[in-house]
Amino acid sequence: MKFGLSMFPTDYAIPVTELGRAAEDLGFESLFFPEHTHIPTSRISPWPGGPNLPREYSHTLDPFVAMAAVAAVTTTLKVGPGICLVVERDPITLAKEVASVDHLSGGRVLFGIGGGWNLEEMENHGTKPTLRWKVMRERILAMKEIWTKDEAEFHGRHVNFDPIWSWPKPVQAPHPPVIVGGDGPRTLERVVEYGDGWMPIASRGGERLPARMAELRAMATAAGRGPIPVTLFGAAPRPELIEQWAELGVERVLFPLPAAPAEETLPRLQQWAEVARRYAE
Repeated sequence: MKFGLSMFPTDYAIPVTELGRAAEDLGFESLFFPEHTHIPTSRISPWPGGPNLPREYSHTLDPFVAMAAVAAVTTTLKVGPGICLVVERDPITLAKEVASVDHLSGGRVLFGIGGGWNLEEMENHGTKPTLRWKVMRERILAMKEIWTKDEAEFHGRHVNFDPIWSWPKPVQAPHPPVIVGGDGPRTLERVVEYGDGWMPIASRGGERLPARMAELRAMATAAGRGPIPVTLFGAAPRPELIEQWAELGVERVLFPLPAAPAEETLPRLQQWAEVARRYAE
């Protein structure tokens, strides 16, 4: 099993470069950064995690800037958005950002994606919430064309462009793994159609994880695909849970770090590294 971390990279938390170096030194495989471009003050959309939205949601850095900064001071640590709000980004620009970080890092990007929960936020970017899954699908398919073709073009309902040139191409072939986040009614369909992995949140619906993983295996087989790896986001560093996840065949677990200063973060990181070492590949 692989072990990684996730943390909102805020303007008041431990610097991402310091966190990245510490994570690599302690043997963690990966570091993921959530994304929110902004938080509308309306607060109409309920936060899935509870009644009060934490401060870090409106203070987070751009994940790709943070990923590039971490990649510059590490050599093996994989970096990724957890998750990237694809429906809030232009696909041509986003394809360039992902490929650029993958190029600069020597092929260390894990591309976590999702549709998002804050409806006002995505509306501010011009995306109609009821269409976000269709928009995300076309943007990912279009990005794959850009990553893998010297002359890429895409003609869909929500993404449409004639042949273009765009370099650099990703180091990873054919492109960085696209890891689809969430666990909604049609999430597994999206994973099988255009994902390279699935990333549910461990604390939400964890009791149905065995059944959902079995369903994913069956769907992948029916589609002529091999096993699709599973990454657990927000996983508690508890040995009894890790053992259960390992038995299920979970590939990677991500321990969630609070957006806090170094003096609070680093001791916790060391404790979790000791737990991870017992089960790491």
